[in-house]
Amino acid sequence: MERQRSGMNLACIRICEQGTKMETLTIKTDRRTQLLDVTAQVQKAVSAAKTSKGICYLYVPHTTAGIAINECADPDVAHDIEGALDRLVPKTGPYRHSEGNSDSHVKSVLVGGSQIVFVEDGRLALGRWQGIFFCEFDGPRERKLIVKTVAD
Repeated sequence: MERQRSGMNLACIRICEQGTKMETLTIKTDRRTQLLDVTAQVQKAVSAAKTSKGICYLYVPHTTAGIAINECADPDVAHDIEGALDRLVPKTGPYRHSEGNSDSHVKSVLVGGSQIVFVEDGRLALGRWQGIFFCEFDGPRERKLIVKTVAD
């Protein structure tokens, strides 16, 4: 009985692995604080995974960057968010971390390092005005964004 359960679990894992694809995108930022629309790059990764229905996981493996979903139709929204975060968490402050980028760590925690987006008919199931933004808080730098697509 135990062997059968173990065998079924392994079969499930193999099936799940077949419908999974992971890709690492390279993101280059130009400013210290920058929200960069990466929706097209993420969609390209989802399309390459040939997933018609499933989940797209987005993960930023950095402590001074994040990922967000917000309005992409008007670039002023991203600019406003950048400014609001800079006012909310100023570069200089009573920080103990000695590298001079404590504000970047705080902003990263506030925004978060991961997002989940459903995939329907091979497309990211975003709202009409939504886009995916890589959020740089300690740039300019070259960063990574991990995109994992899992088929239903």
